Amino acid sequence: MTGLNDRIAAGDIIVIDGGMGTELERHGVPMHAQTWAGAALIDHPDAVVDVHADFIRAGAEVIITNTFGASPHMLQAMGHGDEAETIIRGSVDLARRARDRVGRDVAIAGSISTMAAGGDLADPGNRHSDDEIADSLGRMARALSDGGCDVIALEMMQDTVRAPVALRCARETGLPVWLGLTCAREKDSGDLVAFDFPDDRFADILAATVPLGPDLVCVMHSDVEVTGDAIDAVKQHWNGPLGVYPEAGYFEMPHWHFVDIIEPDALVARAQTWAGQGVTLFGGCCGLGPQHISALDAARESLEASRSRHRD
Repeated sequence: MTGLNDRIAAGDIIVIDGGMGTELERHGVPMHAQTWAGAALIDHPDAVVDVHADFIRAGAEVIITNTFGASPHMLQAMGHGDEAETIIRGSVDLARRARDRVGRDVAIAGSISTMAAGGDLADPGNRHSDDEIADSLGRMARALSDGGCDVIALEMMQDTVRAPVALRCARETGLPVWLGLTCAREKDSGDLVAFDFPDDRFADILAATVPLGPDLVCVMHSDVEVTGDAIDAVKQHWNGPLGVYPEAGYFEMPHWHFVDIIEPDALVARAQTWAGQGVTLFGGCCGLGPQHISALDAARESLEASRSRHRD
């Protein structure tokens, strides 16, 4: 999208897409036991294009590649390690095909995660070595950049070792980097902790990643009930552009359970509050579909009003 970075810098309201992997599952695309939705790039590319197109029609100005579960170390577990760069570059082409089909100028963000093959955790070190992850994420960032994406979107960054590695790899591409942080509330203390690792404090993850210089920081794949507090925590470390894209439901590898999905109008009400906290980029993560993005798109005026009151 022409001028995306300038619009973000100016504090314009930006609407991005929703949960790519869960929308594929909702459409009947099989989820892979090793790589969740990543296998759709190989086995169901037309469905990936269809879902991207649905989000563009709903009003998304940025669509995120279906590569959360398609890093080289994940593809190696599927038996496609030798084709990793080709598959990852191709994910950008699938997003471009959707953009061309709909005929709207949208930006393409390349998703990178540290998710482990065969697991539902952002692997803290038990399945893949640190060296393997560093090599994998470096190759992935370069492949997404070579494929022509406009932004690197780091997603579900939730540790103090591999998240910084991912951020450094992304920055080496020279593209804008969105740092997507995810958290939950610890049951006993009520403190914010990593989404999958309750022993890791959210504040420590912020301290390990934000100083490395992302261009935008998102609170993503976090429940709406913790998102507001997470935004406040981020602002203690960061005074740049902010984004949110929450999740709803829960995951049991390799399937998403679509329960307690927030209604689109309720999401808009939450987004208005987040805009009042200074957030300008809005979308959805797992469980949230085109209807949520359409509601956010229709609510731009109210989101801008809430954002303007924050600036005043």
